Amino acid sequence: MFEPVIAPSASLLGLLQRGRGDGQLHALAADRGEAIAALEACVTDDPRADWQVENRSLYYARLYMELEAPLTGLELHLTSPEDARDDDEARTGLALSVLGHLAAYGRRDALDLLRRYVATGSNWAWALDELALRDDDRSLLALAPDVLGRFPADPEGDAELRAAIRSAYEPRPWRLWAAHHPRVATASEQSPFDLWQRQLNRPGVTPGWSTSDVLAWADQAESGSKADLSAVARRAAAAARCLTAVVRPEDRPLLLTAAERGEPGARIAALRHLVEQRDPAAAALIEGAASDVDCRIVEAALQLLGRMRGPEALAHARRWADQGPGGADSALADAAVQLLADAGEPCDAALVVAGLRRWISVRGVTGAGLGTLVDGAGRLAAAAAVPALRHVYGEAVSSELRGRAARALAETDPHFAEGPAVECLWDCEEATRELAAHHVTTTGDARVLERLRRLAADPAEEAEVHAAVRGRLTSRETR
Repeated sequence: MFEPVIAPSASLLGLLQRGRGDGQLHALAADRGEAIAALEACVTDDPRADWQVENRSLYYARLYMELEAPLTGLELHLTSPEDARDDDEARTGLALSVLGHLAAYGRRDALDLLRRYVATGSNWAWALDELALRDDDRSLLALAPDVLGRFPADPEGDAELRAAIRSAYEPRPWRLWAAHHPRVATASEQSPFDLWQRQLNRPGVTPGWSTSDVLAWADQAESGSKADLSAVARRAAAAARCLTAVVRPEDRPLLLTAAERGEPGARIAALRHLVEQRDPAAAALIEGAASDVDCRIVEAALQLLGRMRGPEALAHARRWADQGPGGADSALADAAVQLLADAGEPCDAALVVAGLRRWISVRGVTGAGLGTLVDGAGRLAAAAAVPALRHVYGEAVSSELRGRAARALAETDPHFAEGPAVECLWDCEEATRELAAHHVTTTGDARVLERLRRLAADPAEEAEVHAAVRGRLTSRETR
């Protein structure tokens, strides 16, 4: 799967790809054919970097309903020859989720398309989960022969059937089928024992019960590859947890030596243990590790810096974050600003705002650390960050990051209630809609009350949003 091409934020396609509230508003005002084409482009080519933390399906389903759009484009996408060649659920998952919401809204064509896809499509398990929430028992029972036909009647097929039952998000169809198909009943009974057996038979070597044994074990990277960064990090993290149980006071010199010049696994494990114990030497050791020639040590040191807490750690972070000309661009300085954003005090607001501006100028509106800076600006009520936060809100491709920017703006921007909060009522993220419902000004814009009433009446809306919306409507009516 290639990364989707994201259109400019000012275009209709770009707004819809981002899931912004203005996307729905612009789509309803645009030419219907153009709006439907942009909508289909989003649903058939998922624009999300991580579908597990970003919502789009209800957002797009509502727009399908508003536009009274046909499902021709979705059907062509699901039934194309590529479906047989590419069984990656990311290719069809968004389209199936949209169909699930449309079925809940009463679209019979969406329900029929999901049923056909369960019978013939490669991502049938996802479609079955959607039907499990919306279809009747009789229709689900009728799908059993097509689904069971996917599993050969041999030991390998039975194992695959047990795995499918075990991984099903919604168990309802399998429970229905178990009452009518002995093979499903047998597989359902055996599936938990498969998991139990795998847990009992997990291979692994445990370290000896001493500090030196644990440090030696930390260097035995998984998969036998000492060059594998993730393997070293996983083993070092496990070793650090073991150190918590075995370290004695007299072992401190050994830990300090390992943290200063040990082998990568032992060094990272010792550093992590000293950071978690708030050892006075931890800060100096982190500073030294951050300038090491081994990228594994550097990355671990910067990650561990974010775990440091307490007044001494914040004092070191302020020094690292404010290093004068040329110093502020270092990786250590960036990590220090992240710590201040996460755990700093009001006096650190200026450093966090400077770090946020620097991040945007160098990296744009991308990167995992940007969300921490955005949260920090809001937590510290840094009014100077408002222009940068508005930029992140408008340009972020990630709807999860945009939601964080909206929360920060709610704390810093005096015009949030009559500005961004209005658009947020149409946002794809439920948390962002809930935030807007709590803050939006209900006078001056006729769209606001109408939107609040529609959200309150929508059965597909989340309970938290319903509560916030109805609270605003009730309080307004009782004034």
